Amino acid sequence: MATVAETNPAPHSAKGTGGHSWTRWLVVAVPYIWLILFFVAPFLIIFKISLSDTAIAMPPYLPTFDGFGSIGEFFSELDFENYIFLTDDPLYIMSYLSSLRIAAISTILLLLIGYPMALAMARAPTSIRPTLVMLVILPFWTSFLIRVYAWIGILKPDGLLTLALQTIGLMGEGEQVQIFRTDYAVFIGIVYSYLPFMVLPLYAALEKMDNTLLEAASDLGCPPWKAFWKITFPLSLPGVIAGSMICFIPITGEFVIPDLLGGADTLMIGKTLWTEFFGNRDWPLASAVAVILLVMLVVPIMIFQNQQKKVV
Repeated sequence: MATVAETNPAPHSAKGTGGHSWTRWLVVAVPYIWLILFFVAPFLIIFKISLSDTAIAMPPYLPTFDGFGSIGEFFSELDFENYIFLTDDPLYIMSYLSSLRIAAISTILLLLIGYPMALAMARAPTSIRPTLVMLVILPFWTSFLIRVYAWIGILKPDGLLTLALQTIGLMGEGEQVQIFRTDYAVFIGIVYSYLPFMVLPLYAALEKMDNTLLEAASDLGCPPWKAFWKITFPLSLPGVIAGSMICFIPITGEFVIPDLLGGADTLMIGKTLWTEFFGNRDWPLASAVAVILLVMLVVPIMIFQNQQKKVV
């Protein structure tokens, strides 16, 4: 009887295993379903529009193919004239290059400012570290748009910066700071807005570092600056790469900051996309611009993912 009782639970156990397998499959499937619905599907729609022709209609494009015919018919109706036009017009090439330049310079500035901040937070007493982290993320409690608008009031010629410099005597009564509507204003706005995204990954990497390594290096006669380059910085490289990628990728397609703080000469691909979609109403060309921008950003995204795998 004991032997029969011990063998009876076997079917129930198999049923439970099947249920757990279904649960595991569902947990794994949810992220893929999310990506398909909110990334792959919109990308395919944009890609289809990029292969269409401009038309005076609503929506303002005429698809070159519609429905699902044969594979040969599909490829025969593909039209890449919008992509060819992007290579012929220097405006779009300059927009891409300018966006990459501004994103690269901004990322370097963010790293130069954010690294000392993250290092100071990691070296601070344990009791005040949560407070320092809260102060870093405190700007997120305010609307991003309001924070950018605040910089308009600071940087405009008759703004707070001019008033402050005149008050302390560094500028004359009739002089004004001419920063607003320039690339300098764009860099200031970007660095201010994206600084937490650089500081937090750096802080996470530096906080986990074993400080006894620095003590051992000091005991062996290594000067502090050399210990930093030999120990601290190499161990913080995962945070450096993560912070740089998190900042560089969205800065490349930034629109709000260049539009509000930059001038007419500030070329960024986000402003070009806005102009093509809503100004010229050339959806096919704007979609082609967006597709190329996405392809350009795939490389740093892949680098970031590979680095994250190494860290894990």
